Amino acid sequence: MPARPPSSVLRSPRLWTGSGLILAIVATAFALLYVGGNLNPRGHLRDLPIALVNSDQGADASGTHLNLGDQIATGIEHSTGNHAIAWQPMTRQEADQLIGQGKVFGALVVPPDFTSTLTALTVPGTSQSPARPVLSVLTNQSAGSIGSSMASQAAQQAAHAASTRIGAQLLGQAGKQGATLPPAAELLLADPVTVQVADGHPLGTHSGLGLSAFYYSLVLVVCGMLGANVINSQVDTALGYLHNDIGPFRQRMPVQHTSRTRTLATGIVLMAGLSVLMGSLVETTTVGVLGMDASHLGLLWLYSVATIAVVGIGGLSLLAAFGTPGMLLLTLIFIAMAVPTSGATVPLQALPGFFRTLAEFEPLRQIAGGMRSILYYDARADAGLARAWSAMGIALVAAALFGFAVARFYDRRGLHRIPLPAGPAATAQPAAAH
Repeated sequence: MPARPPSSVLRSPRLWTGSGLILAIVATAFALLYVGGNLNPRGHLRDLPIALVNSDQGADASGTHLNLGDQIATGIEHSTGNHAIAWQPMTRQEADQLIGQGKVFGALVVPPDFTSTLTALTVPGTSQSPARPVLSVLTNQSAGSIGSSMASQAAQQAAHAASTRIGAQLLGQAGKQGATLPPAAELLLADPVTVQVADGHPLGTHSGLGLSAFYYSLVLVVCGMLGANVINSQVDTALGYLHNDIGPFRQRMPVQHTSRTRTLATGIVLMAGLSVLMGSLVETTTVGVLGMDASHLGLLWLYSVATIAVVGIGGLSLLAAFGTPGMLLLTLIFIAMAVPTSGATVPLQALPGFFRTLAEFEPLRQIAGGMRSILYYDARADAGLARAWSAMGIALVAAALFGFAVARFYDRRGLHRIPLPAGPAATAQPAAAH
């Protein structure tokens, strides 16, 4: 009987069906998660936190005490009927603190002399170039450039609307009092307020406009994933379960029969050791070679090594439990579902509800939050670093328990990766996929 040509496998329905099903799942999942979460951020925007600072001390005008800053604050708080923006009244000190923790995306600040400067424009005989009152809009790129841009636009719109409204109010009061204003003053009162935009938490020039923390975190996650895949295959090659192809050469080591539990433990030890190498190289390359703005270099190194180790151990546990499909699960968990829910590009407040819920558990959000604290917020625990360490600790324990529990279950059931050569009973054991 003549041998079948290798190309005959293309006529196998099982090959086409199996490969097609896997790739269909991958393509659909990535399209739904990557694109679905970011298609309409403004349409899904809800409760974007912006600080509202009213420091206005008011002024006496026509025998009454007037505080136009209170009017602005009240009007803004009651103007967002769609709940897209969550205005948070606070002092300037509190606003600076929350901006420095990445907990608000910007601020609108009414200065102490706002009313007195504004009412001076209605006094006849003022100078030809009167000082215009100023409303300050503070941005916060460290919390995410898109979220900061949304907050800046919302604050500027609110400031310009308040300027027009208050100008009309002052013109009406001047008319009732019979005051005659020069044409230039009337024109000025049509839109009397100057809106100034400033950076509320300046970053260095090598901070990627507030995205360096996200990209650095993504590099750590990818290193952990690839590290798990490489170590898993290298351990299997060393134990003789896989052959090693290098160009045209193939190497196959003698099979060393061992339990799945010991195989996983070997991989975890390698992952923990090599995470030190990878974490050191990532920091050296980004900070030392590329010049990324970073402080707390010792903490950054420790965080980098720990992140790679935790992600890698999680990947090894999935591979031990599910075999080859574990790499697909690893990609979906750490990339497909993680990137859209990280909050580093599109803010969580602009994601659909499903993605906001997913963000509570997805690892990249926790990792990027801790990285922002180290790179932008002086490594403050309340700026995301404490949450990140806690999440990594929980993930490490959960991954190790899950991986060893499944591996131990396979061992107890006799589901050896290669049947043990010990008689008919042993050779009848199913060769379960790794």
